[in-house]
Amino acid sequence: MASIVYEKIRQFKDKYPMTVAWRLKRHCEIIDMHLNPDETVEYAFVAQKNDNPIDIITTAAIVLTNKRILIGQKRLLFGYFYTAITPDMFNDLSLKMGLIWGKVYIDTVKEVIRLSNLQREALPEIETAITEYMIREKQKYGMSSEKTTL
Repeated sequence: MASIVYEKIRQFKDKYPMTVAWRLKRHCEIIDMHLNPDETVEYAFVAQKNDNPIDIITTAAIVLTNKRILIGQKRLLFGYFYTAITPDMFNDLSLKMGLIWGKVYIDTVKEVIRLSNLQREALPEIETAITEYMIREKQKYGMSSEKTTL
């Protein structure tokens, strides 16, 4: 039986087949391993976790849950990379559309996560999913971009 993460990734890949991604089940297994019992998957997509259009072997699964953004990447031989971004760590989101592919930049407090080789048509959907998710989650925690004065 396939996981919900894998099913959502397959739906994304079927909708945007020009997105460069490999070994989807392996990357989804990393996310599945780190999902908490009370988390639900809201949106998922795949991309290359780099900024190099030639490097096509660094596929990662990106998942928005009801609590955080998870990024899982199974290494080729052994081990894996895993990143969790909580709403308080999220700063900004940027998109770049090139001639063939698009890129997503997730700016966090500590680093900028670069996701590339996405089918250009997927960018608006990804932007909407992440932006609406972060606005909703930051409101739950009482975070606001408005400055208060005394």
